[in-house]
Amino acid sequence: MKISIIGAGHVGATATLFTVQKKIADEVVLIDIVEGLPQGKALDILESSPLLDFDIKLTGSNNYADLKNSDIVVITAGVPRKPGMSRIDLLKININIVKSVTENIKKYAPNSIIIVVTNPLDIMTYTAHTISGFKTNKVFGMAGVLDVSRYKTFIANELNVSVSNISAMLMGGHGDSMVPLPRYTTVSGIPINELLSNEKINQIIDRTRNGGGEIVSLLKTGSAYYAPGASITSMLESIVKNQNSILPVCAYLNNEYGFKDIYSGVPAILGKDGIKKVIELKLNNNEKKLFNNSVNEIIKTVDELKKLKLLA
Repeated sequence: MKISIIGAGHVGATATLFTVQKKIADEVVLIDIVEGLPQGKALDILESSPLLDFDIKLTGSNNYADLKNSDIVVITAGVPRKPGMSRIDLLKININIVKSVTENIKKYAPNSIIIVVTNPLDIMTYTAHTISGFKTNKVFGMAGVLDVSRYKTFIANELNVSVSNISAMLMGGHGDSMVPLPRYTTVSGIPINELLSNEKINQIIDRTRNGGGEIVSLLKTGSAYYAPGASITSMLESIVKNQNSILPVCAYLNNEYGFKDIYSGVPAILGKDGIKKVIELKLNNNEKKLFNNSVNEIIKTVDELKKLKLLA
């Protein structure tokens, strides 16, 4: 099993560390265009192997040819939005990055599964699918796993219980367009609304929606990477070990939930071939409205980018 992670920033490097620590691959390659960066981070992580007890081939590279024979490729490469940068400016930059990366994946690892992490997640995943031409079950994105992890963390802290007691699901886009599903949230089988007031649940949902922003405001000059890195590794583990875990994944919709030819966050079964099945939950009217609004925003952006000829 060979896993390649493209982008040696904090998220990519942390995902690399967690992946080798969990021993879910025989070989991991960390790739970045910045000379020395992936080599240095890979070497640093490798030198922890006697302490963390893993024997995995780990290398850093500036050469996309080292993607060859990868079973899974994770795309974390991209730039964050900077002061004064418009939404479209950010999309232009990251679409071009993801296009370039995906073309190299197609060239050197044509049989791989692609996991996209670059933001804006839904659009970047759609881009990777369009450029690669891979089957839709083999191209998907990570965002919901992170959002659910934050959601569970805040619930556990509020109730002073173990995070392992909490089962939860969220849908839709990453951030403001996230669709909360408190009806599908339980603590050891107990519905969350029997343990917390609606006001408190809504506060937790709002904090989850703004989870990334909260960390950015605290760090001042950076963004989250430990929880995103762990979220990537959770998805990799479900694929490599064929766990068939039901996880919130940015998946291609083919008439599920009434949408077609678009990507959005939905529950899906994740196994050795990628997405085995998109799970269609029975949503109430309010949940449907929120989800429809979320997906329609993605469709609107895709159409806008097509008019600008940034997407085919």
